[in-house]
Amino acid sequence: MTLFKYTAIDDQGQERRGSIDAINEDVAIAALQRRSLVISSIKSTEEKDLLTGDIKFFERITNKEIVILSRQITTLFEAQVSALRAFSLLSSETENPALRKRLTKIVSDLESGSTISDALAKHPKVFSHFYVSMVKTGEETGKLDSSFTFLADYLDRTYEVGAKARNALIYPAFVIATFFGVMILMLTTVIPRLSDILLETGQAMPVYTRIVIAAGSFMSKYIFLILIAFIVGGVFLFRYAQTEKGKRYLAKARLNIPYVGDLYRKLYMSRIADSLSTTLSSGIQLVRGVEISSEVVDDPVYAQILKNAAKEIQGGRSASDVLVEYPQFPHIFIAMMKVGEETGDLGNILETMAKFYRREVNNSVDTLVSLIEPLMIVMLGAGVGFLLASVLVPIYNLSSGL
Repeated sequence: MTLFKYTAIDDQGQERRGSIDAINEDVAIAALQRRSLVISSIKSTEEKDLLTGDIKFFERITNKEIVILSRQITTLFEAQVSALRAFSLLSSETENPALRKRLTKIVSDLESGSTISDALAKHPKVFSHFYVSMVKTGEETGKLDSSFTFLADYLDRTYEVGAKARNALIYPAFVIATFFGVMILMLTTVIPRLSDILLETGQAMPVYTRIVIAAGSFMSKYIFLILIAFIVGGVFLFRYAQTEKGKRYLAKARLNIPYVGDLYRKLYMSRIADSLSTTLSSGIQLVRGVEISSEVVDDPVYAQILKNAAKEIQGGRSASDVLVEYPQFPHIFIAMMKVGEETGDLGNILETMAKFYRREVNNSVDTLVSLIEPLMIVMLGAGVGFLLASVLVPIYNLSSGL
């Protein structure tokens, strides 16, 4: 849903201004015309003038801000503050303009009689389906403060695990970029100058030296074309990664990378177990919990598996019998789910599994970092050493023969 502001003339000839929620502009216009209004202008509130500086591209609401917001709401609800008053206070106190704008809209919806879950559902980029479902459950059970506490704890855990995994991959990416940057710099500036000296001597050079000289000559001549090719390739890859087909392909490729793929599998298991245990503890049925998990796992491969599993579970099969057919789920995960189903304690079993996989992710990240650091340093040193040796060894041989 989008909020549209309009100016119109009613059947009395009076100008009227207001706002209306609709899926798109055409639906908004049709709704206003049914009220016997002649529309003179209508504009989405999401459209901002570039001169105002309120550019949607720069709007960013972090997971940390949502965690803090959830904890603040919990505190206000525990203090018996009404939902309308709570969101009004938070909208006036928050420093992030993007979050403040959305909270203001939520306050407006609550004033119109909307439920909290329906008001939050209008902002899916900020409040996920999982978040809205948990709030809706809290409204139905009368335990909104508990729901927001669950959400804050869950988001805190997922952020911590995900951030640690991402940070573990940032360091090697930086070292690899530095490695290629040093190689390119040497091939385009240092190697061509030294190769001129070697070529003037006319002496026979080793094969590896000739290869380095040829690479340096090619890089120095066509460096701009190479950079353009990399930029175009990067843009194409980025656009491809935004498509459904691209997301699935990259997700499968990521899972097949040695060690890194195993790290991601543990991360996804942690998210699935955590979201399922949280939803079950809140009174949400297993089928709906599996559907919600498919929305928060953040991987198209696992999301599709969970969507298929939800349909099978709805048909009467147990979750463990369905998921055992997918090799992406470890045997220990399936075995523990089966125990939980047989004992009627699936929520606590999944909570235990979530803790187990969070520890596994942390251990894997620590191991990965400890292995990558010396490995990357050795690779960087070996690469630079090879380039220098390719040129300096012939020079040394030449000076020894004089």
